[in-house]
Amino acid sequence: MPPFIYLASQSPRRRQLLEQLGVAHELLLPNAAGDIAEDAEAMEALVAGEPPHGYVQRVTALKLDAAVARHARRRLAPAPILCSDTTVALDGMILGKPHDAEDACRMLSRLAGREHEVLTAVAVQQGVRRLAALSVSKVRFAAMSARQIEAYAASGEPMGKAGAYGIQGRAAAHVQYLHGSYSGIMGLPLFETAEMLRELGWEL
Repeated sequence: MPPFIYLASQSPRRRQLLEQLGVAHELLLPNAAGDIAEDAEAMEALVAGEPPHGYVQRVTALKLDAAVARHARRRLAPAPILCSDTTVALDGMILGKPHDAEDACRMLSRLAGREHEVLTAVAVQQGVRRLAALSVSKVRFAAMSARQIEAYAASGEPMGKAGAYGIQGRAAAHVQYLHGSYSGIMGLPLFETAEMLRELGWEL
């Protein structure tokens, strides 16, 4: 096995989780100088009528396709390439990343006092072989006052996060319970990731 994997994600949380597994990795990010520009927003565009489970798996596959092509264009050393994507769903509807603090408040107001799903798809490709998995967790927030919601949105923490919150941050103070994968809610389900890497020959 190669001594590392490529992580096609800018998320510092995913890097942290790979380090927790003891997996050495190098970033394989888009839009590097001299490379072909990639439209991440187009990959994450919603398709009418698509369920959240299908959406997050489709987006992950598209991101991995792009990363594999990126790897080939740059003529990089061979190594497995890993991608992951997370989305939050409430009543079957996807809550993506907030556009601004007002949008974050709107999402958090909907989540407060209710249970929602956090879906994280992960896929890894080595050569022509591709493995994929889906982690589904349930999270319930306590009721939150408008002041609490506005204060959390003003912290800036919701930005760039599906559902406008990070389980590993201040939002944890409002989580009554979760059922599923804590690391999956963070953005990379470690059990599923480890299982796929073992299947590809890694010893963890």
